[in-house]
Amino acid sequence: MAILVLGLGNTIMTDDGFGVRVVEALSSRYRFQGEVRLLDGGTLGLDLLPRLEGIERLLIVDALEMHAAPGATFRLEGEEVPRAFASKLSVHQMGVQDLLAVAELMGHLPQELVVWGVQPECIEMGTELTALVAAAIEPVVVGVVGDLRSWGVGVEPVLGTEGENGGKGGCEFEV
Repeated sequence: MAILVLGLGNTIMTDDGFGVRVVEALSSRYRFQGEVRLLDGGTLGLDLLPRLEGIERLLIVDALEMHAAPGATFRLEGEEVPRAFASKLSVHQMGVQDLLAVAELMGHLPQELVVWGVQPECIEMGTELTALVAAAIEPVVVGVVGDLRSWGVGVEPVLGTEGENGGKGGCEFEV
């Protein structure tokens, strides 16, 4: 079963880079068995369409405007997903709505779609996440790993190392 974990966001716009940071953490801390790809989708929008071909399950991680306290985390699936991208934080979120709509029209919309997100505190120029949003990385990583395990993916921690995943164990990290 082909699974894509897609981290979205702009890493030079403080908390907007949350999705990319989560995918980086997953890549450096875990190995995944099976057809699991981790992808830094940045702000690519419709350019990601070819990456959805053949994907059966899609897990998106992004900073989301949910009118909640900064650092609050969310897990959305099914009918809840469109509302996650209704309030735009940045230009790439318009592209995500378009991406999912075009994927559906072309018959490439994955059978299962889950979105993990965080309420940002700040979306301004800067390369560091705010403290509240940085603290949300760990619970979202744990949630994503839990979802992958529930989908039957073998997940193996990489102990004492950073950045060693690089395509090992059926996982492919792309930037």
